[in-house]
Amino acid sequence: MKEPEHIEMSWRSVDVGGGVRIRYGVAGTGHKPVLLIHGYPETAIAWRRIVRPLVEQGYKVIAPDVRGAGGSSRPLHGYDKSTMAQDCSVVLRDAGVLERALIVGHDIGLMIAYAFARKYPESTRGIAVLDAPLPGTAAFDQVSLDDRRVWHFHFHQAPDIPEALTAGKEAYYLERFWHDLAYDAGAIDEVTKASYISSFSGPGGMRAGFELYRSFAADAEFNRAQLAARGKTKIPVLALAGESSAFSTIMKSMMEEVAEKVSFAVISNAGHWLAEENPSAVAHAMINFDQSILDHDG
Repeated sequence: MKEPEHIEMSWRSVDVGGGVRIRYGVAGTGHKPVLLIHGYPETAIAWRRIVRPLVEQGYKVIAPDVRGAGGSSRPLHGYDKSTMAQDCSVVLRDAGVLERALIVGHDIGLMIAYAFARKYPESTRGIAVLDAPLPGTAAFDQVSLDDRRVWHFHFHQAPDIPEALTAGKEAYYLERFWHDLAYDAGAIDEVTKASYISSFSGPGGMRAGFELYRSFAADAEFNRAQLAARGKTKIPVLALAGESSAFSTIMKSMMEEVAEKVSFAVISNAGHWLAEENPSAVAHAMINFDQSILDHDG
């Protein structure tokens, strides 16, 4: 299969425990580590257009295929975002990152990034979260009532039925997300789509994707418990949303439910897949946000 565009990473894997291996890419040798956590139904190559501008600005980029996706293991369990954040912590250590990192998450990756910041605040310089609701917030509960917008949240949580109905139809099913949630449906090219589809069409691939959603109740419980016990996080947060995304109206207020310092920006000419639809704007926003943290820390 032809490789997707702009992949300039060296690929490794690490055992995170329980026989689960996480594959991750590394690019750059800069002194500013950044962890990029993709969402569903994608893999680490979702960040392919973000890597170069970050490396050029002195970043060391680490981008894992999360548990269940890409070249990583597809275990039966462990899709709660606290466990997946632990996976990411092991990845950072394996990549030789000792200082605090900028943690970036899109879609499901947003949920993992937030869990990471809660579990490992000493390892987190800042959080950039892209275009998704966070379980355990009032915003998430409100969005979940909109069956038209997030019908798949409910469908994916049903036991067995999603696997049965999508078997042999993986490409058709996944294509709907990239088309329906995009501002520019052509931003995800056919080679990249084929790579994503190959990942989720393999043994256990679709089930692993659905397990991300079946863990939402556990994720909400974790997030509420963290907020009740420790209050809002003091780690700086950047919330980004695509201008045509349905989530653009909730991102700022949602993150203000759980964080004290929230910056917000809308990415023009982008829908849900903003890092692929307008990567230069996303990279620019991330770099400026991180620089403000570095300037403040002195």
